[in-house]
Amino acid sequence: MSKKDKKIEVKGVVVSFTKTQHEDYVSITDIAKYKNPYAPRDIIKNWLRNKNTIELLGLWEKLNNPDFKQVEFDLFRNEAGFNHFVLSPQKWIENTNAIGLQSKSGRYGGTYAHIDIALEFASWVSVEFKFYLIKEFQRLKNEQAKELDWNIKRQLTKINYRIHTDAVKQNLIPENLNKKQISCVYANEADVLNMALFGKTAKQWREENPKEKGNIRDYANVSQLVCLVNLENLNAVFINEGLPQPERLKRLNQIAIQQMKILLSDNPVKVMENE
Repeated sequence: MSKKDKKIEVKGVVVSFTKTQHEDYVSITDIAKYKNPYAPRDIIKNWLRNKNTIELLGLWEKLNNPDFKQVEFDLFRNEAGFNHFVLSPQKWIENTNAIGLQSKSGRYGGTYAHIDIALEFASWVSVEFKFYLIKEFQRLKNEQAKELDWNIKRQLTKINYRIHTDAVKQNLIPENLNKKQISCVYANEADVLNMALFGKTAKQWREENPKEKGNIRDYANVSQLVCLVNLENLNAVFINEGLPQPERLKRLNQIAIQQMKILLSDNPVKVMENE
């Protein structure tokens, strides 16, 4: 199973998901285990014998797959429903060049289907199971969206931190300083932003929260991270303009208060104002 794969539990059954070319595919082998945990392949084959299933798969391919082989599909459709008709996922994929189903081998192998098709299969297995599957799938997607949003904000912070430290290096750090002295300047400038936004230095926060791991910025909410990105950019500009640190701190604090009031207008959070 690839690193992109996710798992959710539905009615006591663990169902795997994977993403291929920005499309979600669901293990219908796992779904079939809800009906028969010992022979899920047989459940899938029985489903594929159904004429309605072939019609469904063919329609989906026509809408989504320009390379779908119509002639081979017609042969399967004409045979579907007869007692002698047997069809495996591998045969369907190879003969029609289908993309709606995927067959994987190995430890995490099985048959995967595009989410559209997987939900139809789940409904065939159990309508109740399908409803629970939709609910859990939506919960998973919401969690992934929140994680993506958070990662984007963190990446913005890292990028702008580089801009900020470069400005410090070019304008505030004299030549011939050792690494320890340079790090002290960085820490000092980082605390300018901390004071402007949080009303305290990193050291003060650590003294107030001795049991917490990380630093003050690790506990910032999304609104504070967005504001911090803006402050880092502005401080870099102020440094390049030659503004002294006290003046920069005062202006940054005023900007932080203004921006946080806007960002949190529906849920006000007090931002410490410096003297």
